[in-house]
Amino acid sequence: MILVTGGAGYIGSHTVKALRARGEDVLVADDLSEGHEAALLGAPLAKGDLKDMDYVRSLFEGRKVEGVIHFAASCYVGVSMTRPGFYYRQNVQALLNLLEAMRDAGTKTIVFSSSCATYGVPDEIPITEECPQNPINVYGTTKLVGEWMLRDFGRAHGIRSISLRYFNAAGADPDGELGEDHDPETHLIPLVLQAALGKREKISIFGDDYPTPDGTCIRDYIHIVDLAQAHLLALDAMREGKETAHAYNLGNGEGYSVAQVVETARKVTGRPIPAEVAPRRPGDPPRLVGSSARIEKELGYKARFPRLEEILETAWQWHKAHPDGYGDRETKGEA
Repeated sequence: MILVTGGAGYIGSHTVKALRARGEDVLVADDLSEGHEAALLGAPLAKGDLKDMDYVRSLFEGRKVEGVIHFAASCYVGVSMTRPGFYYRQNVQALLNLLEAMRDAGTKTIVFSSSCATYGVPDEIPITEECPQNPINVYGTTKLVGEWMLRDFGRAHGIRSISLRYFNAAGADPDGELGEDHDPETHLIPLVLQAALGKREKISIFGDDYPTPDGTCIRDYIHIVDLAQAHLLALDAMREGKETAHAYNLGNGEGYSVAQVVETARKVTGRPIPAEVAPRRPGDPPRLVGSSARIEKELGYKARFPRLEEILETAWQWHKAHPDGYGDRETKGEA
């Protein structure tokens, strides 16, 4: 059995679907505070909070959990700066509980959802795994602490781990069953598509005077299906006893500016998408682009949907069919 924490979330649900598609026995652990039960497509759910050690231990009792894929975390950078204690409990205490339960249950394999936020403002582009990790926000720090914890539990208890440091997840399930539904929504592509649907008046472009070709920030986007596949590759590599790196970047190796994303979305949707320039946001690096060369070479990763047009097209099909997302805001107490 593979335990997937946070499996009802955006990345987690796409990974759960990929696991089940190849016949894996999966159990999802999620408190549904941000995830959606509908996104599980019938996968078994054990609802609870990973900060509750009794709950975490119950996930392993009476089950042969072969490996864990750990997505569960809070990930709003701004909130992390004003509520650091909350973020350390959510992202560090929960992982500690999970690792101690794994140790006691004899589960030796974990894939960890890390982040390019551990790098902070990079010294070089594209970012490789050798770049210094100097996070500039609490969210990035909690992910870096998570990587350190995995190393220490590996040395002490033989737990094998791979941390995947990814850039901007985007797009949607090409089958149309799953997509991106956050509240509040902070990611550029869904915000742009909400404007295309008329659910948002306009898009704000935060700064047009950066040292980039068109003056707007450049970011790296990776399709959600490719991201899910990378987690399966990491899991399989450890199952097979391969020599692996401690961490891998997951990016497209090619960045797109905010202005490019908006313009490409106009072409894909055929809609105008009003946009206006707003003041820069503090802490936004001009350019973040990651190299996936290591995971391609060592684990055989290859992106199926590398082009921005493909990413936007799948996202657009989801948002058109689900203008209100999964439609469970009221039942989740978020109305």
